[in-house]
Amino acid sequence: MKPTHIICHYGELALKGGNRLFFERQLVQNIRQQLGEGFSDCVKEVQRKHGSIAIILKPKGAEKLEQLKEAVSRIFGIVHFSVAVETTQEIEAIKKTALELLKTEVFATFRVTTQRSEKSFPLTSQQISREVGSFIVEKLQKNVSLKNPERICFIEISGKSAFLYAEKIKGAGGMPVGTAGRALILLSGGLDSPVAAYYALKRGLNVKFIHFHSIPYTSKASLDKVSQLAKALKKYKAGGKIFSVPFADAQKEIMLNCPDSLRIILYRRLMLRISEAVARRNKAQALVNGDSLGQVASQTLENLSVVGQASDLLLLRPLIGLDKEEIMQKAREIGTYDISILPHDDCCTRLMPKKPEIRAKLEDILNAEKNLDVEKIIGEAIKNTEIISV
Repeated sequence: MKPTHIICHYGELALKGGNRLFFERQLVQNIRQQLGEGFSDCVKEVQRKHGSIAIILKPKGAEKLEQLKEAVSRIFGIVHFSVAVETTQEIEAIKKTALELLKTEVFATFRVTTQRSEKSFPLTSQQISREVGSFIVEKLQKNVSLKNPERICFIEISGKSAFLYAEKIKGAGGMPVGTAGRALILLSGGLDSPVAAYYALKRGLNVKFIHFHSIPYTSKASLDKVSQLAKALKKYKAGGKIFSVPFADAQKEIMLNCPDSLRIILYRRLMLRISEAVARRNKAQALVNGDSLGQVASQTLENLSVVGQASDLLLLRPLIGLDKEEIMQKAREIGTYDISILPHDDCCTRLMPKKPEIRAKLEDILNAEKNLDVEKIIGEAIKNTEIISV
């Protein structure tokens, strides 16, 4: 039996009250965009239904079903989805379709679960489940188990049709990208920042990237890596624009004029200031980075506080409570791990002091910054920023 639809269900969106339509429309738009490029030959349309989103398949949809399922599983806002068969809203047609759906499956016990959003249908959800269940028992000689069934036949009565499926596939969850505003991600090329970008996307943020490099003190490897990482994150609807900022001159100024122990903190404060300027020019409402509390010297509570005060823009730290193992595991899941572990010269670690400060005081930092022409440094960095399109 060839599938006719993929039925997508959401979670948090159902709680949005009067704003629910906005979130549903954005999710429909995202599904259309993310399936549009590679699946135009097998996806006919994407439609809102009562409490769900339906992806209507063309006859060729069955040929790319596994690829479709993988693509849908990466779309934020979908909690779970199912490959379904459509039939008419007639109990006999529903019973025959349920039989066709289950007769090739291997199981001893089953259950029928019905959801009826179309209230004009003459039977209640419980009556539909009972009739279909009795029919399956008669035809297949299987046993009903309401608590621990080996198979479940799901029936949805919606609009003018009935949809049947036997599996719920886990989706990405979260909120549709584009429903929470715009953010600029500080993408370093390491393990942490791509995972932070993933979590920002999961909460509905539209994201672009900013990357700081130290060419000619470092190679161009970091630029290649961040391009690969941005490309990997496009699977989750990340933007394909990277602001590539030359940072070598700023580092040189700090090395020549400021205490060694404060060097990393001063680097990071300048990065935030430059990022804020770029973000505001591009109407981004927040910055996002890969900070994890206590992971390295610059991420003690004191240092995070001092660095964060360099920018007036909201700074989001999605990984703040995760340890390295959790971050690595998520990087493997989302496909950025193998890229992130490729060797490259990071612009901060390349010029790391021997003994970095772990309990920085804002007063000391501000005194050190008096030795710098901060506005000039920021202006030069922005003037020489290049845009990489992925």
